[in-house]
Amino acid sequence: MTLNEIDITNFKNIARARLEFSPKVNCLLGNNGMGKSNLLDALHLLSFTKSFTGAPDQMLIRNGEDFAILRGLYTRSGTPEEIIAGLQRGRRKSFKRGGKEYKRISAHIGLLPLVMVSPADMDLITGSGEERRRFADMVISQADPRYLDAAIRYAALLEQRNRLLRDGIADTALLETIDFQMDAPAAYIARTRHEWTGRLAQIFERYYAAISGSGEQPAITLSSHLAPGHSAGPLSALLRERLARDTAVRHTTAGPHRDDLELTLDGLPVRRTASQGQCKTFTIALRLAQYEFLAQACGMQPLLLLDDIFDKLDAGRVERIIATVAAPGAFGQTFITDTNRRHLDEIVAHMGADHRLWSVDHGSFTPITA
Repeated sequence: MTLNEIDITNFKNIARARLEFSPKVNCLLGNNGMGKSNLLDALHLLSFTKSFTGAPDQMLIRNGEDFAILRGLYTRSGTPEEIIAGLQRGRRKSFKRGGKEYKRISAHIGLLPLVMVSPADMDLITGSGEERRRFADMVISQADPRYLDAAIRYAALLEQRNRLLRDGIADTALLETIDFQMDAPAAYIARTRHEWTGRLAQIFERYYAAISGSGEQPAITLSSHLAPGHSAGPLSALLRERLARDTAVRHTTAGPHRDDLELTLDGLPVRRTASQGQCKTFTIALRLAQYEFLAQACGMQPLLLLDDIFDKLDAGRVERIIATVAAPGAFGQTFITDTNRRHLDEIVAHMGADHRLWSVDHGSFTPITA
């Protein structure tokens, strides 16, 4: 899959831009705050219907403007695809594929697989379990539409259950009905997450070794109330056991919404014991493993977005990352931002690939030809 062209109007600090991309490597050079990451965020929104920063849609519209429009022209499995995203203040966002608006925006997820590596990935280590669950859901949903449906259904039922708990459970029959309805989506989510974690961990360990150049032993495991072999049985049985506790705290204390990915290095939690370089190596390896998983699961190479990934890394790790990313055939169309042109030139030299380079200044993009 490749993104051939993008048209941007009033997105963040980008007033107007139209860029045609190389099918191989696209480099964005500029100081911090100039708009490099905003272009990558536009690509992210066209794939996932939302910003990678988690910002509300209204905050993505350029200051002083009432709307923003993104138009992407792709080639997907040999077929042209046009995706248009429209944001307008005070109105619901619009997503169109081939000129036809989606009835459910969630139906777009998975059409245009994309992996973004950014400094914000450190939240996967230092943040709460919600960050890591969101990561798992985002990756799996691109490869498995049934998983996304199960996650949406489970979230709706969980909200109903928590509302009953907050209000004092006036209707116990309704609570039991909700509990039983949660069994099927909870079981599918738990089983799929467990299988995915096992596959991802194997790929991840290989990338971590390639980037770190050390004998460290990283690991990713899933902590779940519904792990295979768990004695609790279906979720509804576990919820009955915990009803007194849930009633006291007024929310649901067990289920897939409490799952977490445990990230360790040499058997110790990464967030507590790893150095800054080790943590960054961990997150980059995690994202590259995500890429390989999606390429296998979707049958096409996703877009790869590398946003300022070399900061705070020693020269050895930078060199090994460049060698890994530049491996022949390993990755498809790639977009890279950096403040240091030397890093960009080294990647292009390693890849020996067709490339395009832009200088970015306050939301404007100027091609650099040499």
